[in-house]
Parts: sequence; structure tokens; C-alpha cells
Amino acid sequence: MNHDTDKLRDDAIGIWQAGVDAVRSEQLVTQYVALRGDQLCIGDDVVSLNRVRRIVVVGAGKAGAGMAEGLEAALGKDVMLEKGVQGLINVPADCYRPTERIILHPARPAGINEPTREGVSGAEKMLHMVRSLGPEDLCICLLSGGASALLPAPIAGLTLEDKQQVTRLLSSAGANIHQLNTVRKQLSRVKGGRLASACRAGMMKTLVISDVIGDPLEIIASGPTVENTATPSDAVAVFDQLGLRENPVAAEVTRILDSVKDSSQAQSPMPGEMTNIVIGNNQLAVDAAGIEARRRGYLTETCSAEKLEGPAEEVGVDLASAALQLRNRGGARCLVTGGEPTVQLVAESRRGHGGRNQQLVLSGLHSRTSSEQTDVNPFASTILLSGGTDGEDGPTDAAGAMADAKVVENARLRGLDPLDYLERNDAYSFFADTGGLIVTGPTHTNVCDVRVVLTHGLAGA
Repeated sequence: MNHDTDKLRDDAIGIWQAGVDAVRSEQLVTQYVALRGDQLCIGDDVVSLNRVRRIVVVGAGKAGAGMAEGLEAALGKDVMLEKGVQGLINVPADCYRPTERIILHPARPAGINEPTREGVSGAEKMLHMVRSLGPEDLCICLLSGGASALLPAPIAGLTLEDKQQVTRLLSSAGANIHQLNTVRKQLSRVKGGRLASACRAGMMKTLVISDVIGDPLEIIASGPTVENTATPSDAVAVFDQLGLRENPVAAEVTRILDSVKDSSQAQSPMPGEMTNIVIGNNQLAVDAAGIEARRRGYLTETCSAEKLEGPAEEVGVDLASAALQLRNRGGARCLVTGGEPTVQLVAESRRGHGGRNQQLVLSGLHSRTSSEQTDVNPFASTILLSGGTDGEDGPTDAAGAMADAKVVENARLRGLDPLDYLERNDAYSFFADTGGLIVTGPTHTNVCDVRVVLTHGLAGA
């Protein structure tokens, strides 16, 4: 069993890693940005550099460092010098790498996915930079997952602490990315198209690495370069949907939003030549993982979610059931899926440590170990792995977790009850004790989660 389990682990991690490698931020940028003589090609757009006085780069996200490096490589030293390239990108503190002209601004500590004063400082500098541009200038915006928290600029009447409390409240209530960003856009001077509205450049080109299923530009990073069609009333409705209207924090935010409903919210015109281009997404990662699985000899199915997923616990149960079905069919089989489920957190006094991927895998493990089985080990010849492509799962140092025969065996030897850890949102502690954590460090990209189910089938199947 050990040899079988070791091979499944190696294969599952390798398949997952192939998905992450396919969406490396620096290579995605260089695939979409190229110089051809005096023309700068950005996706399908062609910009004559003879028309451009200077180039300014702004943006934010977990992939920001890699995107900045890729853009500098694509532009080259001569163009950067000639066009006076300068820029500022808000990134997590642990996502730094050396750059030449684009400053990487540490906007939050590692593992703290909420707005900070450092993030506000960076956002204010970006607003100043884009307002200083003119009709002959080009602004390039680099956005990726995590940018909503990394790019805070509270509206009048709202403090940074208010925004932090709102983020915590919505996340604890299990708000999905659409709900989170609907509220965030109404509370910001940058999000919901306001960064683009502040920009005075003649051209604005935005490169986006999507961390939202379906790639809705108005939702990714809360759409700082996309016209906002939502209203303050839509944000208030989110609190009602989550049963939070009576919460003191929600009540105060609702009061502020109600006060601006009838005020002028008209934005300045967007730049005349404005383009938003998605250069990487979950589908790309899932497809690449599937290719690697087939290369390793597995009969493979792939599926990237087409809509928002529900609770991580339910997704985990479904994947564990799929794993059993694959195993019973016999042979070397693989299922690769992608998405981003939600987790509703328990009270802070009971809460442990973990993230949605760890919670998902633990739920799948519990569903199999708690049901009647003929197998001595319900994960024999099977593994379920789930990891965030950003290398960061919740406020932990793990990208995700895996459940296999070894993890189940270690849990039994230690007398650990999966349900106890599941109910306390403490999956990290469970997998730390059983050898199931996946730790990669920052990957400098972010396209939601990739999950891998592998089985070699049962002997004699």
C-alpha cells in the first residue's frame, strides 16, 4: 500500500503543479505583450509607440510581482528608458521580487487577506499617478486575484477599520466573491471603474488574471477598470441576503450607503481607448493539469466550474463520492476540477485554522470514513487533493491538503475525529498532524482552486 500511496501522492502533486505552472503570471504576460518594431502589441490591440509620450503601470494582486516582471521583459530596457516607464503595484509582502522600473509595494502582510493602511497608501499613490497622465500617455493596469483587498481607498465617511470589519463580517457569513465585491465596489474610490475614471491617459490597457469563475470583468478585483452598473442598493441587498442587516457593522455601512443613494455618483468618462484582456483563468489551469494526468497514464476527465460553487463541505463530499466511483471502475483514473467554494466560519472562540481547500478535503475524508465500508481503508488506492493556485489557503501557510490512505491511517493511529476538526474550521491542525498539508509558498499567480482525484483501482477490479 505504501508504494501505491506514494506514487499517487507524487502524481497528484505533479498534476496539480502542472496546472499552476500553466498560469505563471510572468509567462502569461509575455504571451500577450510583445514588441514588433515601433509597435507594442497587447493582445489584439496594436499601439504605435510613436504616439506614446510615456508609459505608467499600476495595479494590484497576488500575481502582481510576476506580471510586473513579465511586462518589463516584454517592453525591454530601451523602450522602458525611452518612454520613462514607471509604475506601482500593490502586492502581498511575501510576493516581492526584483524589478527595474515598476515598484512593488507591500500592501499587506502574508496570510492577512484584508485591507491595510499600506494598501491605502499605495492606492492613493496610484490615483495620483493616473491623474497626472495626459492624452499622449499609455496606462497599463495589471490586475489579479487578491487585488480587492490589496487596493483599498475608502469613500468619504468610511474608515479603513470600517472596511476591515465589513470584509471580516461578509467572509465569516460565507459571502461568495460576487457578494463581497458588490459591496466593496460601493465603498471604494478605486473599485467599480473608479480607477479608470480617474485616469487621464489617452489609452488604458488592463491585463487580468482571473480568480473568478466565468471571468466577469466587473467582479475580478472589484472591476477598477470596468464601468460599474451596480448601485448602493445592490450592496445593501447583500447584507439582507446573508441575514446581516441587523449586525451593527452592516447597519453602519448601510447608513452610509443610504446617504449616497441620491447623491451624484457620476464618474468621469473612461479613457477613450480602453481594453480589458483576460490572460489567464481557472480553465487554463485545469486543462493543463488534465494534459499532465494523461501524460502520466491516467484516463482523465476535467471540469472547471461554470458558475459559483456552494459550500466547500458539499464539494468535498461530491469529490469523495466521485473518487469511490472511479476506483470501482478499475484502472488508473483521474478527475481534475476547478472552482472556488465558500466556507461559513464558526464563532471565533471555537475557530481553528484552515482554508476552503483544507475544509473541502477534510469533508470528503469524513464522508468516506464515517460511512459503512467494506474496505479496511476507504482511501486505499485513492487520493483527493485540493489546493489554491496562489499557494495560500485561508490565513495559513498551506496551499491546501490531500486525503489518502496514509492520512486516514495516521488519523486512526492518533485517535483524531475528522468531524471535530471539521466543525471547528480546524482542518489545518488535522492535516498537520496526519501529513496531509500541501505547502508551496507564494506561486505569484491566482486562478481559483484546482482539485485532483486519482485512483489506481482496487486489486482485482
